[in-house]
Amino acid sequence: MIRLVKKAQKGNDKAFLKLYQQFEEDIYRLAYVYVKNKDDALDVVQEVAYQSFKKIDTLITPEYFKTWLIKITINCAINVIRKNKRVVLLKPDFEVLMGTEEEDLLLSISLQELMDFLQEDEKSVILLRFYHDHTLKEISEILEIPLGTAKTVLYRALNKLRKNYKEAGNYE
Repeated sequence: MIRLVKKAQKGNDKAFLKLYQQFEEDIYRLAYVYVKNKDDALDVVQEVAYQSFKKIDTLITPEYFKTWLIKITINCAINVIRKNKRVVLLKPDFEVLMGTEEEDLLLSISLQELMDFLQEDEKSVILLRFYHDHTLKEISEILEIPLGTAKTVLYRALNKLRKNYKEAGNYE
């Protein structure tokens, strides 16, 4: 992988494409968790491809290519969220809950819905820690925050998730 990164930094388009395709699914999944819809997630994937291709020469340590892509993905996803907050829908579509069984109602509260209660920095730390298995030290480097701050944000987010899970009646 390091060899491919170095080739891509020297302008080899095929090397970059091969590298990017290895992580494209991860980028999509991470983007989807943030933006919560397929179209915006695909836009984020496209923007990450563009940004990473344009700025591959700024990557100092080739071993951290995936980490670098994750950071770009998070930034692009947050930008899409901010952009979408400024959009006012004239005719909102309402989702209808299909299913009447009690079990369906209990299962309808998902991790995704619980994640909606978190701030962007909390979401980022939770996703990097538990979805991508990064250490707190790596998370602090990716998000460019002190290690202590990463720990604080993680524990604050976990407490929020526990509280919201408990309030939903799923805590034993």
